[in-house]
Amino acid sequence: MGLLQEFSISLERRVRGWREYQQHRDSDSVVVSYGKSGRTWLRVMISRYCQLKYELPDDLLLEFDNFQRINPAAPRIFFTHDNYLRSYTGNRDTKLDYYHKNTLLLVRQPQDVAVSQFFQWKYRMRKRKKVINRYPPHDADISLLEFVHDPGQGLPNVIRYMNDWARDTESLQSFRLTRYEDLRSQPEQEMERIIDFLGLEPRSEWIADCVQFASLENLRTKERANHFRGSRLQAGDPDNPDSYKVRRAKVGGYKDYFSDQEVAELDAMVNRDLSPLFGYRAEDPAN
Repeated sequence: MGLLQEFSISLERRVRGWREYQQHRDSDSVVVSYGKSGRTWLRVMISRYCQLKYELPDDLLLEFDNFQRINPAAPRIFFTHDNYLRSYTGNRDTKLDYYHKNTLLLVRQPQDVAVSQFFQWKYRMRKRKKVINRYPPHDADISLLEFVHDPGQGLPNVIRYMNDWARDTESLQSFRLTRYEDLRSQPEQEMERIIDFLGLEPRSEWIADCVQFASLENLRTKERANHFRGSRLQAGDPDNPDSYKVRRAKVGGYKDYFSDQEVAELDAMVNRDLSPLFGYRAEDPAN
């Protein structure tokens, strides 16, 4: 990669970081996750709760302050993968940008994230985004296993991302960790905690509604129908299930794609390298 292209990437990341900074600065809460950790599903549930609480249309997803522009009482929630903000602020080694923010970190088993990233890269990701985030080239002929082992955007990078957060969570004044797997196994209980953390005053009937609204089959139906206005929640190719934003949502689904030995190698990487904060290592109590 030449110097001109490196400069172009650096400039674009900084511009994107500046845009993120504006929303981050003005937000009431921040929801952070590595890509393909279930953020869209969580966003739909939070959006549905706000739709009920603030009497908003059900075909809009929460996008920072769009709900507040309709009803000033609605919150401003900034959803981010924490990709670009540090390119603008320069805070690369700590989570200083989040120290004084109400911050919810959504995590998912890293092996599942890495597999979902492969399908996102292969069927949904825009070519330019692959370049500026240093994914494998757009037309690269690589296998799922090769992608998952890729140090740039495979499992090693997912682990690095999570460990960066684990090292600095004690510095955050208002922080909540939510695991995708817990949301799947007990969605209403977890959503009650999330809604309370976001300052939205939990009501059990609204929580039950938003969990049903965001059920897997309901979201797939809405994605096929392009239900949500201006949303990326739509299939890249309606005839290809792997191109859907809502794909399998299976806990531990990565095991379906690899041999027993390959699964053991991926699990060993997580057991060796991942922080115990998240409970995904074999010896962790939460696992």
